[in-house]
Amino acid sequence: MNNKSIRKDWELIQTLIEDNKKVLDIGCGAGELINKLEINKNSDARGIEVNGNLVRSALSLGISVVQGDAEKDLYQYSNESFDYVILSQTLQAMYNPRKVLLEMLRIGNKVVVSFPNFGHWKIRTKFLISGRMPITKDLPYNWYDTPNIHFFTLKDFQKMCDEENIFIEKSIGLTEYGKQFEINHSLYANLYTNEAIFLLTRKTVEPIKLKTKKLVPSTSRAATI
Repeated sequence: MNNKSIRKDWELIQTLIEDNKKVLDIGCGAGELINKLEINKNSDARGIEVNGNLVRSALSLGISVVQGDAEKDLYQYSNESFDYVILSQTLQAMYNPRKVLLEMLRIGNKVVVSFPNFGHWKIRTKFLISGRMPITKDLPYNWYDTPNIHFFTLKDFQKMCDEENIFIEKSIGLTEYGKQFEINHSLYANLYTNEAIFLLTRKTVEPIKLKTKKLVPSTSRAATI
């Protein structure tokens, strides 16, 4: 993904984060988004990053980042440790994205996740015409050197959220030209969304309240004599 696209992604993520909240950025790199959240949102923000060199770069700038693998180390965080947990443009590179997403929803009250949409019409067209895995400016990799492990579409993600009882609080789509729009379940959204950004929470099930009959004392004839 190019730098311009990443910056647009970060700008939209910031619009979904309330001020003065505790935030964890997963796969945070050198902590650029964390720094922006601290400045623009007064966030109590920290990150987890697998690359040791990037962790050291973040620490040298005074940014709170620990080295760790999100697929193995999120269990160390207790339930609802954060107000928001962010995973930006990394879900498709996870070996088990469903497990990571559910862990994020366990440790955070809300989750912000963004990813490229492999259902975009240009990707479909290139695959149909060439018969080969498409290479685009936002996905500039060959099939053998791509960091992306799971190739999923917008509709795939929405279906998983339904199956896992995940509530989509807000969803934003970006076209390849950076135009922003609200995502819905139509076919056109899946065709034109180049990047997707979701704000997620766990659905809460209201307990069923059983109506209880009020017991009335027996007034038998013998009792009234």
